[in-house]
Formats: sequence, structure tokens, C-alpha cells
Amino acid sequence: MDGEIVRSYPYRSACPSSVWGELTEGAGQDIALAGYTNYFLWLDQPAYVDTLRRKAEAGCRIRFLIGDPEGEVTRQREAVEDVTLSVSTRIRVTLEHLAKLSEVPGVEARFSGAADAVNHVSLSVFRFDHDALVTPHLARGVGHDSPMLHLRRQEEGGLFDRFADHIEELWERGRTI
Repeated sequence: MDGEIVRSYPYRSACPSSVWGELTEGAGQDIALAGYTNYFLWLDQPAYVDTLRRKAEAGCRIRFLIGDPEGEVTRQREAVEDVTLSVSTRIRVTLEHLAKLSEVPGVEARFSGAADAVNHVSLSVFRFDHDALVTPHLARGVGHDSPMLHLRRQEEGGLFDRFADHIEELWERGRTI
């Protein structure tokens, strides 16, 4: 099962932005971005709105699962992190960019359900077909300071599938933005 680990990074921010770009470009069927805020993608990936629009128009399903900027877990996480760029602000950055994709068929977005928010805020999973980037969030750190694993699906029921199932479970109980 550990054969599915392509690489580990001591920090999410240590993963080169080129990896994110290559995984996005290489995906043809399913991109699921289930970070609680996802805001860094818009900063790290040039013209990401255009890239995602092009991918969706080519038939790739693109899903965003984000936290509710008004939710209790968001407020709690803001108190824990205690940083200037608040969790709710980072979510709103994503909402602003998602608005530019709202009319694109194949692009969907949901808030995680209130009962699932605590599970969502503690684990970010970004899926690109058979690759995934997974960030378990450490107690008081912000996402970019948390470790990250790059996984590639090799077998049924492996690490990749377990994290992909996490996205699906949260997605099913989420609510449309």
C-alpha cells in the first residue's frame, strides 16, 4: 500500500507549483479540489480559471469542496490560526474565482456540511484522476505549513482510494454553493 506514495513533502508549500500545474494539465476525467479554502491555487497557478474552464470544456469533471466562510468551524479555526489572512477571507478568494466559472458545465462547487466541517478543515485532499495531493493539517498551523503526500493509485483499497473516498463522503453531504 505504501507503494502509492510518490513523494512526501515536509510542508505543502515545499511542493513545487509545477507539480500542481502538471497534475491539473494531466487530468482528463476528474479533478476534485477539497481543501478547506483552496485559495492558494489561484495565487500559485497562472490563469487557473482559464485552465479549469478549458479542462471542463474538454469533458473533465471539476469539483470544489470548501468550507463555509460563515460556519462555526471556520470561526474556530480563525481563532486557532490567529493570522491576518483569515480562513473566511481565504474562502472568499476562492468564491470570487469560482464565480467566474459558475456558468461552465462540468464545474461544481459545494460547502462541506456543518457536521463534516471539522473533518474537512483537518484534512485537504486534491484529486487529479489517479493522483492525489493530501495534506493532514497540524494543530495550530496553516495549510502551507502542514506536511503533504503525493499519492498515485496502484491498487483497489489503497491509500489513494481511502483519501478519494473521504472526498466523496464529504461531497455527498455537502451543500451547493
